[in-house]
Amino acid sequence: MTTIRALDDLDGEPHANAFPDAEPKTIRLTLAAGEAVPAHDHPDREIVLYLVEGEIELTLGEETHEVTAGDVARFDGDQDVSPKATEDSTALLVLAERAGD
Repeated sequence: MTTIRALDDLDGEPHANAFPDAEPKTIRLTLAAGEAVPAHDHPDREIVLYLVEGEIELTLGEETHEVTAGDVARFDGDQDVSPKATEDSTALLVLAERAGD
């Protein structure tokens, strides 16, 4: 089965689930300049973030990274995660279940 969705057509702000009830969890995150998501974690998930447009400060644990449009980041969801938009931003996040060892 193939499903194709346009990011702009997804419902929900700041989070919109692209494929509800499907794995991996795929989210469009939309933040206005100055808006942030409070620190949180995603236990047992590996996360890939692709910044479609804008610029964010991505805090992962104790470190903060500047992410600009076109950048892709991969990180462990077991740590605290907090993105803050320094300008209006849209990101696509894929939260994959961590494979067993």
